[in-house]
Amino acid sequence: MGLRKDAQTDELFCSILALKSVEECYQYFEDLCTCKEIRDFGQRLEVARLLDAGGSYQSVAQATGVSSATVGRVKRCLDYGTGGYRMILRRREEERDNAEPQSR
Repeated sequence: MGLRKDAQTDELFCSILALKSVEECYQYFEDLCTCKEIRDFGQRLEVARLLDAGGSYQSVAQATGVSSATVGRVKRCLDYGTGGYRMILRRREEERDNAEPQSR
């Protein structure tokens, strides 16, 4: 099932890693992808976050507006994939925790 590694894909991923801000991401991805593709990526990440937090298929589908098939696909990736969703979910959670003001 894996993504075939090649020079073009490596260059794509390196170009993404070169982005320095959310604004740069908006600029690049709007040129690179359709608006629908970008929204779909965002929805899938939200589906993964909600499933990882224990949400049911039905509640996640309702909250995000995605089909049950998309919820199932993301769930399979969470359970049997490469670990990419969970890696990003943990990192984003850590970033949010570190950004919150420390209570005294």
